[in-house]
Amino acid sequence: MTDEPQPHDATPAPAEGAAAPRSRRTLWAVLAALAVAAVTVFLIIGLMNQNVDQHIDDALAKGERPEAPAFTLPLLSPGGPVKGDEGTPVSLSDLRGKVVILNLWASWCGPCENEVPYLQAMSDRLAPKGVVVLGVDVQDQTVDARKFIKDNGMTFPSVRDGEDDVRNAYAATGVPETFVIDRDGRIAMSYRHEMGAEQARAIEDTAATLATEPATAAP
Repeated sequence: MTDEPQPHDATPAPAEGAAAPRSRRTLWAVLAALAVAAVTVFLIIGLMNQNVDQHIDDALAKGERPEAPAFTLPLLSPGGPVKGDEGTPVSLSDLRGKVVILNLWASWCGPCENEVPYLQAMSDRLAPKGVVVLGVDVQDQTVDARKFIKDNGMTFPSVRDGEDDVRNAYAATGVPETFVIDRDGRIAMSYRHEMGAEQARAIEDTAATLATEPATAAP
């Protein structure tokens, strides 16, 4: 009796060391592309940080008071000595002779909202001493900024920095950031983070001390 040939699988077995399936190759290609993109982003951020203007912080670290960059911006919300309708031009030079606590904020910024009670308290306590808290709304929508002011009961004035003029001039890398400016228009202190109770006390104490100094330059 003759044995009949047995059927066999015509599909050849994969050779040892053969290429991975296409899905695996695609996965590795995607991961490699993501790695390259991540390295590129980090390089760009590093280059940007190298180009950030440090002259304000460098001068303060040396015990100097650099001139506060001048600006003229449209009024967003009046308060204290800053009066007028929305859109009225407001210049920092208009406040020469007063101590200014300049605070950069945005309606979408949670830490900015956390700071409002501190800033409002500073305004209430220090206004009689000739100190003005001035908010600068950056990278925001006007309607959202108005709502933020109303919802948080802000009675101190704010201006709108629609073109990033102040943000760039003060080398701000984010919000919130706060600067204390003396009667002669010089920066005496900067704080480039969200303030807590301790930092708020330091800012208020600095402003109160500056308010006791006579202005040496004509307003």
